[in-house]
Parts: sequence; structure tokens; C-alpha cells
Amino acid sequence: MPEMRFVIAWPDGREETCYSPSLVIRDFFEEGQTYPIRDFLDRSRKALTIASDRVEAKYGYPCSLARGQLARIEEAGSLFLADVDARVRCENFIL
Repeated sequence: MPEMRFVIAWPDGREETCYSPSLVIRDFFEEGQTYPIRDFLDRSRKALTIASDRVEAKYGYPCSLARGQLARIEEAGSLFLADVDARVRCENFIL
């Protein structure tokens, strides 16, 4: 199963490299695009859940790395939920 990483920039400018066990991330994000924080979190939930489900379908168990990445994104993203103008930028994909 092809895995990938994707680099994001949080609203405060911090960059973070994230992990996905599947290329499905490219169906939810586009390089160079910014997303309102709530939209970004929703897209992340959907994409990483699909990615984990694909691992489970293939190997019989969900992907703990995808679940951990989602937890990290949700934790970090929660810091910006009060700011209605907060946006996350998808910098690039690393295959």
C-alpha cells in the first residue's frame, strides 16, 4: 500500500509533516491551497479514516499511525478553532 507524507502550515506559520498510509489524501487536499480550520479538520478526519479503513481491508486491522496522525491534527487544530479566520495551508505532498 503506497504511503505518503504531506506538509501543512498551521495558522501560526508552524509547518508540520503529516503521515498517511494511503494516497487518498490527494483526494481531499491540493498543494498550495488553504482551508478554513474546521474544513481542514473535517477533511483530515475523512481522509485519514478512509486511509485507515483501507489498511484494515488489506491487513485485517486499522492503521494506528493514521489514527495517531489524526489525533495529532485534531489536538493541534483545536488551538485555532476560536479564530474564524484561521486557515491551514497544504504545502506539498511527499511520496
